[in-house]
Amino acid sequence: MSSRTSDVLVVGGGIIGLVTAWRAAQRGFTTAVVDPEPGGGAARVAAGMLAAVTELHHGEQTLLGLNLASARRYPDFVAELTEVTGHDLGYRRCGTLAVALDADDRAHLRDLHALQQRSGLESEWLSGRECRRLEPMLAPGVRGGLRVDGDHQIDPRRLAGALVAACERAGVVFHRTWAERLSMVAGRAVGVLTRAGTAPSAGQVVLAAGSLSGRLAGVPDEVLPPVRPVKGQVLRLTVPQRYAPFLSRTVRAVVRGGQVYMVPRENGELVVGATSEELGWDTTVTAGGVYELLRDAHELVPGITELPLAETRAGLRPGSPDNAPLLGPTELEGLLLATGHYRNGVLLTPVTGDAMAHVLATGELPDEARPFTPRRFAAAALSEQPA
Repeated sequence: MSSRTSDVLVVGGGIIGLVTAWRAAQRGFTTAVVDPEPGGGAARVAAGMLAAVTELHHGEQTLLGLNLASARRYPDFVAELTEVTGHDLGYRRCGTLAVALDADDRAHLRDLHALQQRSGLESEWLSGRECRRLEPMLAPGVRGGLRVDGDHQIDPRRLAGALVAACERAGVVFHRTWAERLSMVAGRAVGVLTRAGTAPSAGQVVLAAGSLSGRLAGVPDEVLPPVRPVKGQVLRLTVPQRYAPFLSRTVRAVVRGGQVYMVPRENGELVVGATSEELGWDTTVTAGGVYELLRDAHELVPGITELPLAETRAGLRPGSPDNAPLLGPTELEGLLLATGHYRNGVLLTPVTGDAMAHVLATGELPDEARPFTPRRFAAAALSEQPA
């Protein structure tokens, strides 16, 4: 059985697929999404840090430009989405405090601060005492830290729910089933075959299935996105009223070489994450993962072990070879990608939606997204071949 043809068919209903569908529908495209559970995916596990500054890594200055462009759009994006849906997205401009617990961590943070300054970013170095003045729950051993007021947060679960609602109001059609295979006619992508036996078709197909993007059958090997799953385990704790306010902003640190962060929500939830594990498709919550997160968080904020443990989850981030997203047309006519966002999916939601809507309408990526064309990997592979 064949479904009504759309202008745009988005494979994947996580936040990246949803924002792409919503922006496409706003451009006047008839749009459909194929996903068994729209609003699910990695956003169910993500902490929602909008941390373009504190997430800066050496060698990722090009990605920094895209991250900053998206961060600048967030206030207007949240205001628009809230106005359209009436949803509270849990957006907080509370800032981030990155702290060091020993001399090695302090050296690492000092190095990061220097990189931030060279990159023209705003961050302030604080002594351990100044850190504890900002966040009294911090351990006495904190050696110093970076205050970044421009790094904010959002609740990804609320964001996903609002994007589903916005898509529905914009007329996006949801096929709540799995996409099994890409459909091609005369060397062009024209839709998918689904597990439900339907065959939704479209003028343009956007593959936005997160870590699953590289597993869609029927996609030719030369355009299959080089995306892999990177496991992350996350805890959610509840801050009883007697402890409030427990933390006033996101607090993060490197403890024994591993990242740990704590993100306080206005609703009393405290998100603690996240492990980073290359374990394929495994999404098991392990005792070791929970132990490591609690151990490291306890070193940072000793009072955390008094809080009720509300939830443990594991999810899969879509990693790419250079930790940056794949956006826009592939070498296969009719097939575009919006995947590979790795640890920046929530942060990059506004700029991805705008970039994908622009390329769907014009055939060209906007300037800030051009470095992230999927074709960069094909070009790299050709340049590595011996002459």
